[in-house]
Amino acid sequence: MRCDAVVIGGGIVGLSIAWGLVRAGRDVRLVDPAPATGATYAAAGMITPVSEHRPTERALHALAQESAADYPAFLEAIPGGGGCGFEAASTLLVAVDDADRHAIDELAALRPGEVESLTLREARRLEPLLGPRATAVRRVQEHRVDPRNLAAALLAALGDRVVRGAVRSILHEDPNDPMSPAIGVRIDDGVITAREVIVASGLDAARVEGMPFPVTLRPVHGDILRLRVPGRLWPLLNCTLRARVHGSSVYLLPRADGTVVVGATQREHGGASVSAGGVYELLRDATAVVPAVAELELLEATARARPTTLDNAPLLGRAAPGLIIATGFGRHGVMLAPIAAASVAALVDGVAPPHIAPFRPDRFAASPVPLEVS
Repeated sequence: MRCDAVVIGGGIVGLSIAWGLVRAGRDVRLVDPAPATGATYAAAGMITPVSEHRPTERALHALAQESAADYPAFLEAIPGGGGCGFEAASTLLVAVDDADRHAIDELAALRPGEVESLTLREARRLEPLLGPRATAVRRVQEHRVDPRNLAAALLAALGDRVVRGAVRSILHEDPNDPMSPAIGVRIDDGVITAREVIVASGLDAARVEGMPFPVTLRPVHGDILRLRVPGRLWPLLNCTLRARVHGSSVYLLPRADGTVVVGATQREHGGASVSAGGVYELLRDATAVVPAVAELELLEATARARPTTLDNAPLLGRAAPGLIIATGFGRHGVMLAPIAAASVAALVDGVAPPHIAPFRPDRFAASPVPLEVS
């Protein structure tokens, strides 16, 4: 099988990259044994560059803002993209105690003009079911999307370009030199040759043979819940709630189908299964903010591992001639999918977007390779 580009990995980032290259006129294959069943399946879909801002992650925040601005055009170009649940929706930042209030006030100070203070009375006009333990509320104008619907639309758009199999290794012009040009991949039952190989396979990227340097990723496991709102409580929420509850974080994201997503824990210990302690913590903190959550039907408890780098920023850029890496997006994969797709399309065209310079994929290598990002 021959093509212009082969994308390894069918999560939201890999799917978006593959579709972006198809739109650019490239002959593309995407290889994944079970697309959109990893971290993408568990993702909530918050497009929240402001409320996700961390003062130590300025380059990542700038990338997230650009990606969020690109979302409407990104979805418009996908057949069925209008059915992906994308909508503008206020994010309410809720605090329970004085330390929690200090945390959301720090964010407001970082983003002056973007974070609005609300009185509790104003907040309860927006969200009548907000509980009595809330002591402070701030508002941010952001967006949300349904990642499962988005992944399904991208899979449908890619059609038979999706190869359901596993990549065993990257093939190089010189089999003994992983810095020589990549020329394709070896899969379970054959070879796909390509001018460009894009590694977007999340945690599996560290296990692909033929990489020019080790890919340093760590699994950050997360538990997430989906609950159904009974008719008598509909709508439970209008806004996305991101709450601090005695130092813990919890979010509640309402969907148009009458469900609410509650998440998400972050743990780097234990197994990949749903944690009983994680489910307890999520329900405890969610009911502290919205007591009516206790009356909802628990539909699903899911756990997935997010592929995360040492500095929580993605690996995005050229790794060798013919080889591009786009992985390690952690909890930001859905939010950064449009900018990842546009950046890889530019790299394939021979242009290195300046906004990806801080994310070069060899930055954790013991001896970074003397290779420009372009």
